[in-house]
Amino acid sequence: MSHLLHIDSSIQGDASISRKLSAHAAQRWAQAHPGGTVTYRDLAAEPIPHFDAASGLARNIPAEQHTPAQAESFALSQRLIDEIKAADTVILGLPLYNYGAPSIVKAWVDHLIAAGLSFDPTTGAGLLGDTEFIVLESQGGGYGEGTPRAGWDHAGKWIVSGVSPTGLAPRVITAELTMAPVNPAMADLIPLHEKSYAAALAEIDTLWPATEATA
Repeated sequence: MSHLLHIDSSIQGDASISRKLSAHAAQRWAQAHPGGTVTYRDLAAEPIPHFDAASGLARNIPAEQHTPAQAESFALSQRLIDEIKAADTVILGLPLYNYGAPSIVKAWVDHLIAAGLSFDPTTGAGLLGDTEFIVLESQGGGYGEGTPRAGWDHAGKWIVSGVSPTGLAPRVITAELTMAPVNPAMADLIPLHEKSYAAALAEIDTLWPATEATA
């Protein structure tokens, strides 16, 4: 039976474009995988703890040397990695905050980098490469080639390298200029936003062919 891990991270609630994209993708996945199961994780509602001096080294020292705080942190990493191992597909809604990924997503990724759990400590080979990983990014502005802030998107690009030790290979689908409908100064960019959003939805619809739903 197919299994989906659906993750959101936006703090915008119902106003979030990344949540709308991930919900559309999850619905599309479910239509293509009748009988499939879903695990949902909301990083904004239940943040993953950031690494700190008390627990951050848990993945770098032997388990028998763990302090209670380190043991708790390592157990969380194991749970998060097991969620991915149990999934055929992971969908992550990824908003762009201050030109980067939300810190709660960075904390999630930090927990995924664990020798023996997500990569082989001897060979360095990732252990999660069999899982499909779809990242749905929303950008308030536009950062493509030729724009005034070209290259300022440090979320979609980062996630690819950030999870690479695990073997995950994200496919990033982006909707840009999401602030255009709510920022009067960007009103003339609304048509470009609508085009970008429609293109993102269309690309999502190609991920899991409708024929799977009736196979």
